Amino acid sequence: MHDIVEITDLKDMLKKSGELYGDRPAYRFKTDEPGKFDIITHKEYREMVNALGTALIKLGLKGKRIAVIGENRYEWGLSYLAIACGTGIVVPLDKALPENEIKSLIERSEIEAICYTKKYDEIMKKFKDEGVGKLKHLISMDLSEHKDGIYSLKELIEKGKKLLEEGDRSFLDAEIDRKAMGMLLFTSGTTSMSKAVMLTHEAITTNLMDISRVLEIHERDTMLSFLPMHHAFECTAGFLYPMYKGAEVVFCEGIKHIADNLKEYQVSAMISVPALYEAMYRRLLKTIEKKGKLEKLKKGVKISNVLSKLHIDLRRKLFKEVHEALGGKVRLFINGAAALDTDVEKGYNDLGIRIAQGYGLTETSPIVAASTDYKYKLGSVGPIFPSVEARIAYPDEDGIGEIQVKGPSVMLGYYENEEANKEVFEDGWFRTGDLGYIDKDGFLFISGRQKSVIVLKNGKNVFPEELENLVNRVEGVSESIVYGKPEEDGDTKVCVKIVYDEEIMKELYKTTNEADIYEILNNKVKEINKKMPAYKYIREITITTEPLIKTTTAKIKRHEELAKIL
Repeated sequence: MHDIVEITDLKDMLKKSGELYGDRPAYRFKTDEPGKFDIITHKEYREMVNALGTALIKLGLKGKRIAVIGENRYEWGLSYLAIACGTGIVVPLDKALPENEIKSLIERSEIEAICYTKKYDEIMKKFKDEGVGKLKHLISMDLSEHKDGIYSLKELIEKGKKLLEEGDRSFLDAEIDRKAMGMLLFTSGTTSMSKAVMLTHEAITTNLMDISRVLEIHERDTMLSFLPMHHAFECTAGFLYPMYKGAEVVFCEGIKHIADNLKEYQVSAMISVPALYEAMYRRLLKTIEKKGKLEKLKKGVKISNVLSKLHIDLRRKLFKEVHEALGGKVRLFINGAAALDTDVEKGYNDLGIRIAQGYGLTETSPIVAASTDYKYKLGSVGPIFPSVEARIAYPDEDGIGEIQVKGPSVMLGYYENEEANKEVFEDGWFRTGDLGYIDKDGFLFISGRQKSVIVLKNGKNVFPEELENLVNRVEGVSESIVYGKPEEDGDTKVCVKIVYDEEIMKELYKTTNEADIYEILNNKVKEINKKMPAYKYIREITITTEPLIKTTTAKIKRHEELAKIL
């Protein structure tokens, strides 16, 4: 494993990493002049954190709960750290939630202040005027000065700097209880279903150290921030981890701009989800095929794989065109939130772009296991993290059972929800609700969610995720959901709903007729069936062009989608 800098809490992390990487760029942004960028160094960023934290305490927010909501930007992270590192408890909120759900979470979390972007100006004024929950203070990331009872984040930073100059050490000397709740995160789902997860500084910093031990991001790396920062995966691995390692973060301008952003910023690493990586990979292959170079690429892969056995790596030279299409600097993609198609995983690695799989949950701060710089196995999410204990509970004949974990990175519990806590903790072990197995080499493989498993009359289990992975490989299929439909005889029929891409179907099969497309996809599903045992056969398909209901990190909301289907 890699050597690491030991840290006790996020304040300690900022101090130690600031001493090491203070002069390195922490954030880089475009200016009005093409090709010119503004930079905030790690030292400057930490000075802003100290100033804002000091000002927040002066506002009377010491020990209070404060929310952060908005699009990905450096002020989001600045607010998070200023709250967490000496002021109070930070509550990140999902920027994609509708007004009624934001209101509900503000009430449930009992926040007294909120830092937000201009998108939420009207909503926040309305909430304050209506006296929603305990909300008292509104802090805008966009206002240049205090206005109409709303604080300006910029002005608070300036006020904090003056207080520090005058000797105010209330924030600098604030002690962190690393074992107490420091962060309150809501799981994805509707308001009634979302749970409030209580995390500690110990949990987050343990996870940061575990990541650092097995997967190296260094101060010369530039990371593209794409996933929403409120999400535990992006927050820990995409925001706090580069801060810990002295790396630089740049912000994606939107999914349509990813290719341009990779080139403009010379990105070397990023964190995302399968939907993005798979779409990027297929687009790359399609471009190469149109240029008539696909066979040449395949031959290059064969040559490269032979050379790699002799410890000769020429992939960046052999596949220079592919690397340049991704900006020329990309070396590492980190995948989480769902399983990546193994063909895509192998494809990237064959081309010299390392793609590391990770697995975890909000409740585990979030990462439990990940591919490492030293250990890798195709299709696996990697070995269990150093600080985490894991077991497979109640395994079946194939060794597949529920993944249960314990360790310092596991949450304290769900806030004010003892019933849910009793359900998820078993003799000190956290029940993830995910099914999988650990092989003889210690690699974790995920089979699917316990709640989504289709149990047949003969007792056999069908994992929807396994079948979806195969269906999604069919050209022209954008996404799919596999589910069980009850039959009159008491058995369950395995079905699939397929979302297809009209343009690709037209290009491939020269048709836009839905009946023809249904027949084509039905035949493709029959071909998949031939490669599987009969009990796993998909026996009914429906097709649509309407996207499935998803979370902000592109995970399918099965419960809502199935309610719609059935």
